[in-house]
Amino acid sequence: MTVPRHQVRAAFTADTVTVYQAYRPEIADAALAAGRFVPPFKRERMTWIKPSFRWMMYRCGWALKPGQERVLAVEITRAGFEWALAHACLSGYDPRRHPDRESWRRQLRTSPVRVQWDPERSLRLAPLPYRSVQVGLAGDAARRYVDEWLVGLTDITPLARAVHARLTAGDEPGAAALLPVERPYPLPAEVAQVVDADPD
Repeated sequence: MTVPRHQVRAAFTADTVTVYQAYRPEIADAALAAGRFVPPFKRERMTWIKPSFRWMMYRCGWALKPGQERVLAVEITRAGFEWALAHACLSGYDPRRHPDRESWRRQLRTSPVRVQWDPERSLRLAPLPYRSVQVGLAGDAARRYVDEWLVGLTDITPLARAVHARLTAGDEPGAAALLPVERPYPLPAEVAQVVDADPD
């Protein structure tokens, strides 16, 4: 089956969706101890959430990159996730959606959310011909993420290291068996239009 070029895929339940972030140990430890994001996490900065486990592994190098040694699975409400996408601006100019570049820049400056589509990654982290979504949260969106949408935090650094260890040993089937199950996320049509997602 052909995967659409722009498709949101995630692990989700009836009420929540899982996204991933990688942090320095001191940020991850404080968040896990409190059950929420607390200093030294800085809510004033744009924070990027990623529903693709493999893209997160590409970004953090299997939790081996400096400053990204700890990977958290962040369970948030689906209502919050969809609010973020509904209030997003694409990180790149798209002439189909904006009359000119200045209109896009104005929206980019005022929107609390950015959406970026990057090549999805294979198990070996090679680029695939379809895209994975990243969602950048700032301002009101970051506040809602921290104070309203968060349902749970899980340290999945051991999972990242276990998958990497199996790959290093040449056990691709074993590595694949450990991956979180991600399915096409059923976005409301009006939200899919905002973020340029392909319909299911």
